[in-house]
Amino acid sequence: MGEAFKRMAWDLKFAGRAERTRKVYLADVRAFVAFHGQSPEQLGQPEVRAWVEHLIARGTSPSRLRQHLSALVFLYRKTLGQPQAVSFFSWPKDAERLPVVLSVLEVARLLEAVPGATYRMLFRTMFASGLRSQEACRLRVGDLDGERGVIHVLGKGGRERQAALQPLLLEALRGYWRAERPVPPWLFTGRLGKPLDADQARKVFKAAVRASGLTKRATPHSLRHTYATLPMEQGTDLRVIQCLLGHGSIRSTERYLPVATHLLAASADPLGLLPP
Repeated sequence: MGEAFKRMAWDLKFAGRAERTRKVYLADVRAFVAFHGQSPEQLGQPEVRAWVEHLIARGTSPSRLRQHLSALVFLYRKTLGQPQAVSFFSWPKDAERLPVVLSVLEVARLLEAVPGATYRMLFRTMFASGLRSQEACRLRVGDLDGERGVIHVLGKGGRERQAALQPLLLEALRGYWRAERPVPPWLFTGRLGKPLDADQARKVFKAAVRASGLTKRATPHSLRHTYATLPMEQGTDLRVIQCLLGHGSIRSTERYLPVATHLLAASADPLGLLPP
C-alpha cells in the first residue's frame, strides 16, 4: 500500500487536484485497501466490483459513491496504469432537486447566529460575492482589488475568475480587517494564523442554522445559490451570472431558473383564464 499510496499522492498533486480532493481520494483508497487487506497492485476488477457492491449495499449516496468511483478511477488509470479494472463503472445520478435558496431576512437571521466575527464575515462575503466555501476560506488580502471592484478567485480545477466586490462588502471587509487583524497573507484566519478550514466552516454554519431556527436544509453553498438567484430576479443576463459564478457551462446557471420568483410571478394565472 505504501509505495502505491505515495505515487498516487504525487500524481494527484502533479495533476493539479485541489487539496481537499486529494485528501478525499486518498482516504477513499485507504478504505478500499483496508476492505480487502491487500495492496492496490494485488487488487483487480473482481475486488473493485466487490467494493462497489459493498458501498451500494450500505446505502452510500450517489454523490458520495461518485467520489469513491473517482478515487478508484484515478488510482487505476493514472497511478497503476490498469484502466480495465474500472472499465465497468457507470456514474450514479442524483435525484433532481431544486437548490436551497434563502430569503434576505433568513440570511440576516443566520448571520446573527454565527459565533465570532471571522466566520460571520466569511459567510457575509460568500453571500455578497457568490464564492464557494473553499474559495472564500483561501482568499488572500491581495485578491481584493478595491479600485476595480473585483475579487480575484482561484476556483474549481484551478480556473481563475473575477467576482464582484461591491462597495458595501469592501467597507465591511476593511472594518473586519482593522478589528480582527487576520494573519497575512490570508483574509480569514483561525487561532494558529492558518486559513479557515472549509469543513470546519460547514460545521459552524450548520450550528448557526439550528440556532437561527431556520427549517430549510441550508448549507454554506446555499449562500451561493441565493447570490445567483437575486440578480436573476432583477433581470441580469444569464451569461453575466455565469461569469460571476465561474460556471463552465450555461446549463449549470440555468438550474436557478426554476427558483427565480419573478419568473414564477410573471407566469399566467390559470384561474384567470376561466370565465367568471
